[in-house]
Amino acid sequence: MNTAHRSGRLAATVLAAALAGTGLTVAVAPAAHAAASDVVAKLPFSSFSALAVDNVHQRVFVADSNVGYYLNSGNIAVYDFDGTRLTTITTNQNHVSGLAVSADGSKLWVGLRERVEAYDTVTYQRTSTAAASTDTCGRELAVSGGQVWFTSPYAQYTGECGTSQTNLDGIVDGLYTRTGWNDSGELLLESGAGDRMLMGQSLNAKAADPFVTVFDTSSGSLVRNAARRFADSDGKGALNLKDMALSADGNKVALADAAAGTRLLNSGDLSDAAAGYQPLPAGATASAVAFSGDGKYIARGAAATGAVPDLLVQPADPEDATAPLEFVFEGSLDGDRVVPRGMEWSADGSRLFTVTTNASGSQYWLHIIQPPAVQYDVRFTGDLAHSPAQAVAGEPLAVRGRLEYDGPAPAQPLKVTATRTDANGTHELGTATVKEDGTFTVLDEPDLVGDATYTVSFLGDLTHRPATDVTHTVSVGKAPTSIALTAPAEATLGDGVEITGTFTAQGKALPERAVLKVQRADRLGSGTLTPVTVAADGTFTVNDIPRTRRETTYTISWAGDDLHTGSTASATVVVRR
Repeated sequence: MNTAHRSGRLAATVLAAALAGTGLTVAVAPAAHAAASDVVAKLPFSSFSALAVDNVHQRVFVADSNVGYYLNSGNIAVYDFDGTRLTTITTNQNHVSGLAVSADGSKLWVGLRERVEAYDTVTYQRTSTAAASTDTCGRELAVSGGQVWFTSPYAQYTGECGTSQTNLDGIVDGLYTRTGWNDSGELLLESGAGDRMLMGQSLNAKAADPFVTVFDTSSGSLVRNAARRFADSDGKGALNLKDMALSADGNKVALADAAAGTRLLNSGDLSDAAAGYQPLPAGATASAVAFSGDGKYIARGAAATGAVPDLLVQPADPEDATAPLEFVFEGSLDGDRVVPRGMEWSADGSRLFTVTTNASGSQYWLHIIQPPAVQYDVRFTGDLAHSPAQAVAGEPLAVRGRLEYDGPAPAQPLKVTATRTDANGTHELGTATVKEDGTFTVLDEPDLVGDATYTVSFLGDLTHRPATDVTHTVSVGKAPTSIALTAPAEATLGDGVEITGTFTAQGKALPERAVLKVQRADRLGSGTLTPVTVAADGTFTVNDIPRTRRETTYTISWAGDDLHTGSTASATVVVRR
């Protein structure tokens, strides 16, 4: 897929308006960023390893992982800043695991299974190759201090990668160099201002208390400065690192910690910053973090479901109370969550490049977001209602509500999404359009007797924040059935009795034709006759030879099933000789 689409599934908080006379003042968004946009490209592979940005030529490089087999080829999809895929670089029989762009934008460094290569960022041709120790698990790459640094995990099988011994190596003055720094599990690398490079350890069975450290790379070698572990004396509070970033001025370090959210540290000694960021929304787990190159913003990625934001973009200064932009990714057009290490900014802070994945991690999307945007609150008003009053299985049901929004009328009608949860689980009901007066109708056909809970969500769009979900529980009953009979008033013993009828069942179609019970009652007593099967058009016929004179009553009935009520009808015939 070489094209990109503009998503309507992101939402954000108001960044602008000074309300004269009210005493309420909110920061005004820069004029150059008057409207946010989210261009989305579907990535052409089913795994992810790295994201890198060339600001000089305005290129975005996204690599797959594909480490399952030693002869697997790697792929690097190349996009421009508008989301158009320009080409795909294929590394035959060498999976890709790690990307980094040189400071001048001339080279794309690529980590491969057996080596590290450089590609020209204009021609996409390979320009140099350096041998490296064999990588089965996936490398990290960073360019810092004019040198290329990369990790080299050693594992014979991919199942050993989580706790493998990992070395920190480099290409120093064109030569492969082993630095001597190493530890167990995945080691993450991130370069930043002032010839500084971060290295952080992933949580694993051999590292119950992982570390973060800062290297000075200005001399062409690695000089370790501050380092920190986070567990207390009881072993609690350990770091579960998913991503890390250095602020534009190099003074702060942000960590995406799946256990604690976003940690903000002072880069000098890695102590906690005096002020930190507000917690991620409830239900969101930190997965990525990135500072904008202009120093204004921080992006915090997460894994979340439903209307819970997966991405927050806000001022980098934690004491700036401007509400964050909130982005919700939920569905086959956007992915469902931000991947670890899946965010990079353009140098000028005008674009945020974000990789998302679906819940199973088998599909990937590239979002090119241009924040900030003026956005407004949205809310559901009143309770949901349904009609008809008595819902029945297999019959149409309408769930109605009202959505209210602040700010100007949207350019296109808002849409809500809905689900039904019953004893068989949760079922997606699609979207419903919100009318100009704010009303909407969700149509459904429940197929199970019992309580059905409808949840309606508004996930936001370019100018509106998500709304808090609203729910409504409906008691679904069995669908009615009926039997109508046509019988003669009189009959004779010799000619017998013929009764015709129609059986009608509302709701879901019966899996098989109904079989009706037939009973006869006369002055000699009562008994059961041969049952009759209803025809495809709902009709049936009962034929009988009465056994005695006078009134004979015929009762035809159906007992019902899991989704339908039973029904009964009777007819009385006067029998003569």
